Amino acid sequence: MTGLRVYDWEAADGLCGGSPHLHTVSAEAYLVTAGSGAVHTLTMAGAEEHVLEPGSLLWFSPGTVHRLVNPDGLTLTVIMSNAGLPEAGDSVLTFPRRILEDPALYAAAAALPAGAADSAVAAAARRRRDLALEGYAELHTSVRREGPAALTAFHRLAAALVRPKVAQWTKIWEDTVRRQVEATGQALADLAAGSAAPLSGSAVATARQRPEEGYGMCGRLTTWADSRQS
Repeated sequence: MTGLRVYDWEAADGLCGGSPHLHTVSAEAYLVTAGSGAVHTLTMAGAEEHVLEPGSLLWFSPGTVHRLVNPDGLTLTVIMSNAGLPEAGDSVLTFPRRILEDPALYAAAAALPAGAADSAVAAAARRRRDLALEGYAELHTSVRREGPAALTAFHRLAAALVRPKVAQWTKIWEDTVRRQVEATGQALADLAAGSAAPLSGSAVATARQRPEEGYGMCGRLTTWADSRQS
């Protein structure tokens, strides 16, 4: 779960907002907590625009290209599936094809400067957003003209880019999501057998909000850390 203040930087097309991208293995949900705007998506159903206003809840599956548009202080709570995989980089930005076809160029274009002043990181995030919008404009035109085939071609490029990370992702998934699913399966088996053992681990966990915001694909991020149980 992440708090998100969507970028208010104006782009070449006159719209303010974030960097278009997709997630390769994780679903994503948006709950609007303040402001208003829209999310533009590209799926096998084509190009669509979805209005966002306080109380709106929208979610989408892996492979959905999405662009957040922020005309009026759009703020969201974002919930991702597959804890650990989004943080490990399961997203691919919609850079122009010449960059998507070269892993080294992609990595350089996607990176933000570590340890730099906030103004330098913000400038780099904005350049990254603008480059993603350049490729998004190409992809959006292709999807409207050619249909699902254009999106499938982009999916293939995205899959090729993340393939070297899959072994690492698999280990993260085994240690988090898979372990939790297996624990749930065991709890159901225990309860079916009349055992109350699954209830013996009752506890309350808390987390501390990090004081600084980070720079994400779509905006400034609020995250939580240092989970504690009592």
